[in-house]
Amino acid sequence: MSKQSNIKEKIKEQYGQIALADGLLSCCSTSSSSGCCGTSETLLSPVESSTIVGYNQNDLKSIPQSSILGLGCGNPSTFAHLKEGDVVVDLGSGAGIDAFIAANIVKENGKVIGVDITDAMLEKARKNAEINNYQNVEFRKGDIEQRIPVDDNSVDVVISNCVINLTEDKLNTFKEIYRILKPNGIGRLIISDVVTSREVEKTLVNDADWCGCVDGALTKENYLNSIRNAGFTNIEILEERPGNVVEDYNELSEKKTRNITSITVKAFKN
Repeated sequence: MSKQSNIKEKIKEQYGQIALADGLLSCCSTSSSSGCCGTSETLLSPVESSTIVGYNQNDLKSIPQSSILGLGCGNPSTFAHLKEGDVVVDLGSGAGIDAFIAANIVKENGKVIGVDITDAMLEKARKNAEINNYQNVEFRKGDIEQRIPVDDNSVDVVISNCVINLTEDKLNTFKEIYRILKPNGIGRLIISDVVTSREVEKTLVNDADWCGCVDGALTKENYLNSIRNAGFTNIEILEERPGNVVEDYNELSEKKTRNITSITVKAFKN
């Protein structure tokens, strides 16, 4: 099995465990470093974790509580300026937190499509939608760096929260986002994610740290360049939050540090 496919299988395994744990595990629970999730030994509730990264309490109260797993590094919905009737795609939708918040805004005239690669997350999200009678939300299985299961030029807004760093082909992921967005300056992405002050050498990648949103992170410059090279314009950082310092070693066994930062980015398709 290649390193690439192994990491993807590890991601599905870890996030499947998180889905089944009902908020008792985080994306850093099996990571060997503190990563983007902090170094506190206090286990925060999913609602507390979500509030810390920017979610509004009223929004959290308005959605299925089992969709709140305490994952993420920001709140893209805050900056998306969604309106009734919008078509929204949530990449890496998990148990549905961002999809349900968006669905409450776009209402019956709009539509929200959540995309995830993990079967257990999809099952949890679909159950949340069914039990709570969400008619304008659909959850689809897809590998977002290969092919997002959405038609070309059909989406008003793509949101995502701390997911694209997990992909290995960031450029193709952004090209896929570009493909599904409506043209002529209508379609836009609003993405919260993590970046790093120094990218880890490929030979030193740790699977657990990749799953924990650390080893797959790009520098801010490379992240924004990936968005630009996919065709997007009017790229803007809307929020930037300093994170933690990760210690590791380079190929010469020299101790190094990396600063992990969360950002929220907006960009448009012409």
